[in-house]
Amino acid sequence: MTDATGETERPLLADAPLRIGTYELRVNAGSYFSARGAVLARPPFLDEIPVRFAIAEPEAHYHVPLRMTPWSYTTYRGA
Repeated sequence: MTDATGETERPLLADAPLRIGTYELRVNAGSYFSARGAVLARPPFLDEIPVRFAIAEPEAHYHVPLRMTPWSYTTYRGA
């Protein structure tokens, strides 16, 4: 779950040291926008958004923002 600004209270992978590998987050965009009163097609154009990324340097900082609308999304490695 995220707060009003769309951020989590703490890092998602904070319980253990990062490990080299591929990770995937799944964001329920359809449910998110529907709960906020957006008028969506059935089924919604974007329902579940997979965000797959790799950790190559476990000691580095990884910030993976997801910006989305009911019709588009983008992600990147943030600072």
